[in-house]
Amino acid sequence: MQVKSDEKTKLYFIALIPPKPIYDQALEYKNHFKEHYNSKASLNSPPHITLHMPFRWKEAKENELVQKLETFTKSFDPIKVCLDNFSAFPPRVIFIEVVKSEALEVIQKAIQRFCKKEFNIFNANYKEQAFHPHLTLAFRDLKKPNFKNAWEEFEKKDFKAEFIADRLALLKHTGRIWQVFKEFNLESSYTIDNQSSLATTEG
Repeated sequence: MQVKSDEKTKLYFIALIPPKPIYDQALEYKNHFKEHYNSKASLNSPPHITLHMPFRWKEAKENELVQKLETFTKSFDPIKVCLDNFSAFPPRVIFIEVVKSEALEVIQKAIQRFCKKEFNIFNANYKEQAFHPHLTLAFRDLKKPNFKNAWEEFEKKDFKAEFIADRLALLKHTGRIWQVFKEFNLESSYTIDNQSSLATTEG
């Protein structure tokens, strides 16, 4: 069924984007999967932690989407995010594990409720699965034999990092890749001495 031009929809999703150098490290891992395991699908989006899975929205009503999300984020403080080694959803997905926290749970559930109420969007979770924050490195095009070999490489690797997530990102699909369309500051009721302060270790 064709969509009328004035009702043209695009795909969007809401996520946290890690800052440098974590962003660059995750990108290096994505490229590693492309070069060594023939899995490049994750390179179609920047490194991110999904808070609301992709949904369709009328492109002509983007301003409404942006304005309401700007209002929404004003009620949340920046969030400390901790990354802890690698994990997997066999037999396709390998990712950097995100440590669950109350703050992440609260904002994810709030986004889900907000999108249902304000935008009539109901697909916050894939097949209603519980929220499992993670940073994907390889997924749908990682073949089973390559998954086995890749997981043997990454299962015992060490990766520790943390950062302050001080903004949400709205990503938009161009028809080919995902790009950050708009970022929204999480308004803080306190001062963070160094928002870019972070630590990473790997082995």
